[in-house]
Amino acid sequence: MRSQLTRFLERDSTKNAIIGVILFNAVILGLETSQSVMATAGGLIGLLDSICLTIFVVELLAKLYAYRGQFFHNPWNLFDFFVVGISLVPASQGLSVLRALRILRVLRVISAAPRLRRVVEGFITALPGMGSVFVLMALIFYIGAVMATKLFGADFPEWFGTLARSGYSLFQIMTLESWSMGIVRPVMEVYPYAWLFFVPFIMVTTFAVVNLLVGLIVNSMQDAHAEESNAATDEYRDRVLARLEAIEAELKSRRD
Repeated sequence: MRSQLTRFLERDSTKNAIIGVILFNAVILGLETSQSVMATAGGLIGLLDSICLTIFVVELLAKLYAYRGQFFHNPWNLFDFFVVGISLVPASQGLSVLRALRILRVLRVISAAPRLRRVVEGFITALPGMGSVFVLMALIFYIGAVMATKLFGADFPEWFGTLARSGYSLFQIMTLESWSMGIVRPVMEVYPYAWLFFVPFIMVTTFAVVNLLVGLIVNSMQDAHAEESNAATDEYRDRVLARLEAIEAELKSRRD
């Protein structure tokens, strides 16, 4: 019984069906935010949401029965368990925020889709290297915020009056959102040589450090894809060798 249930859960058709339910549930949760839709078909939408949640609960229970203790060894199973568990929290006043987190059920598509899992695993693998880059960026921002506060704080207190305001303004500049006409050009009307500070800051943060983060994530994703390909190749080789050994044993028995 357990082996049959395990094979059923691991079928591609079963996984695709679960992905379909997840996406359908995402649409339902989005419709719940519309007052006009809820006023017209609120009962039906609530029923469909309950059906989707029931399917998720049944799936988790089936996995718990099929895999037993091995269920908790898979981090993606723990992720599904957490996301579905949040959806089962009663809608009381104190826990209304947790009920709003039901939309996290949409993230289950990550655990159900291998390609999305590969992206997340690559991102997680890149986190240690990204930590060093974040420390570097924090140092650059701190130095830049101190300099900007001392240089421009007196005349532009709204943007650079304190260390925190300078840090936020520099973050806006790093994202290139209204950095020229909104901040730098007004500053340059008072300090004509302010570009000597802002342009190198953008070059270092936006075009160097941020691209370094992107490079780390891409390399980690490539490594994860290579490991998956190698594992698939090894599995195929083992199946071929086992089949050859079986054929050799059968030929040997016929000769004897």
